[in-house]
Amino acid sequence: MTGGLSILTALALQKGVVIWDLYLKIFVSMALIASGGFAINDYFDKKADTIVKPDRPIPSGAISPAQAVGISVMQFFFGLFVAFLINPLCSVVLLVDTLLLIFYSAILKRHSGLMSNILVGALIGTSFLYGEAAVFNRISVLSFSASLTSLGSIGGNVLRDILSLEGDVKVGYPTLPQKIGPISSAKVGALFFLLSAASSPFPYIVGLVNFGYLFPIILWDIILLYSVLSLLRKPDIKSVKRQERIVTMSMILLPIAIVAGAYT
Repeated sequence: MTGGLSILTALALQKGVVIWDLYLKIFVSMALIASGGFAINDYFDKKADTIVKPDRPIPSGAISPAQAVGISVMQFFFGLFVAFLINPLCSVVLLVDTLLLIFYSAILKRHSGLMSNILVGALIGTSFLYGEAAVFNRISVLSFSASLTSLGSIGGNVLRDILSLEGDVKVGYPTLPQKIGPISSAKVGALFFLLSAASSPFPYIVGLVNFGYLFPIILWDIILLYSVLSLLRKPDIKSVKRQERIVTMSMILLPIAIVAGAYT
């Protein structure tokens, strides 16, 4: 997903022109960094996964903790190397992502639930910045405007924490639902969906995308607003599960909107 969002940002900036070798480097480098983040997260979660997710690679015995670290280091290294082949700014962006992924897995998720959700959303947001860095060796309001749509992913993560509350209690993760309760957390998730909808016109306003972007993004905004109203009206577990699924599935409209905005 992160590699794809970077490519779509580059495509929008290039107004639909495809540069195959550059786009391949963008995708591979971002995908490697994200995969390295998953691997190191498995390492730091090995004890917790033994309790709530015993089929994960480490507790199931598919790989050892040392192998997970080795895989992560290898993916981080090659991801940064490919980024360096693009330009120095790309290396800086992915180096920051790498450090934040390690910080999230090793420290943050064990101390702050909401800040963990925000950091994960911010990391997804850097995908858009990376696309501009790769094409123009800069980061500007153009890619930043698109990165604001990642606010929706923060809301989705909050809802997923509600759904995994029982397991998180067992392993001691201090998620937002543990601190303020599922109902209040559902309202926080709704707030981030609302912020995502409110920021969605910005890529068109600043000129990143053309008029075609508006049709799919307006549809996505309608879905987000429906989820917001549903969560505020009835923030129970059944509603949370339904709205999390609806928003997650509807996120396909974002890449469709960017592509439409690049070619129209």
